[in-house]
Amino acid sequence: MVEKSHTTGFWPSLYDPFRTMGARVADWFAPASEAATNGDAYKIVMELPGVDDSDIDLSVADGVITVKGEKKSQREEKGETWYFSEREYGAFSRSFRLPPDADSGGVSADLKDGVLTITVQKIAPVPDEGTQKVTIKRG
Repeated sequence: MVEKSHTTGFWPSLYDPFRTMGARVADWFAPASEAATNGDAYKIVMELPGVDDSDIDLSVADGVITVKGEKKSQREEKGETWYFSEREYGAFSRSFRLPPDADSGGVSADLKDGVLTITVQKIAPVPDEGTQKVTIKRG
């Protein structure tokens, strides 16, 4: 990623990315995500523009959903000199711990227009039958 500001002129300095590279490497390969819930299910949405569904591995194990994949570079550099590139490529991996009422067997996913939507069904709650009186027997 290259930071731009009013002081760097039209082309950002070629050395700026290296100044903060160590702190920002994790940001390069972490797709933006959000999570929500409704009455029936949990929903995780990830932005994956330019990633084909065949390059995504989605798995569920021990109450954790893991999304791994790779965004491959599609540009050809035949005789071109690049001044900067803000596009991100490479492998990524994100993991999300499921809540206790999530059904790890009820997971589905859909990739449309560069957005991956993962739906996790909720387990139906066990009805609370109230407090039960326990009789103590004399022995």
